[in-house]
Amino acid sequence: MGKSVWVVDAAHSLAEFSVKHMMIATVKGRFTQMEGRIEADPQDITGASFEGSVATASINTADEARDQHLRSADFFDAENHPTLTFKSTRIERDGDDYKMTGDLTIRGVTRPVTFDLEFEGTGRDPWGNEKIGFSATTKISRKDFGLTWNAALETGGVLVGDQVKIELHLEATKQA
Repeated sequence: MGKSVWVVDAAHSLAEFSVKHMMIATVKGRFTQMEGRIEADPQDITGASFEGSVATASINTADEARDQHLRSADFFDAENHPTLTFKSTRIERDGDDYKMTGDLTIRGVTRPVTFDLEFEGTGRDPWGNEKIGFSATTKISRKDFGLTWNAALETGGVLVGDQVKIELHLEATKQA
């Protein structure tokens, strides 16, 4: 089949995260604006490359006051850092799935991260467009990216956990 260029279909994709709140509950959020490009041969995913970004101002945790705080300089500083970006550097087979390593940039800090990557397959939509799908998950320390704001709890512990789980569900359209 050969390597092709695929453009992420934001309407059918998801960039989501979850983090502990008060050490007892999990808060989830998502970024509603994203774009991305994949170069891949569905017959050999190890030769693929991924790059993409999400708009930090598009954060949605279902609480507008919290979203405004996350957009502020305490967290993502969306005014000065309008995007989070990822660019893969290596993909290796891991059993039936893959490990995708690359550079994640948040708030101007770039660090290598490794995602567990699952190739979901290919197919054609009713209009004849060829599609490809992937899911990916990883966990990061938000402090590693300069996201250090927190508040102590009177019972001990902190308001916002350090470990953040990131989940991506990507559908992309093959380019002619």
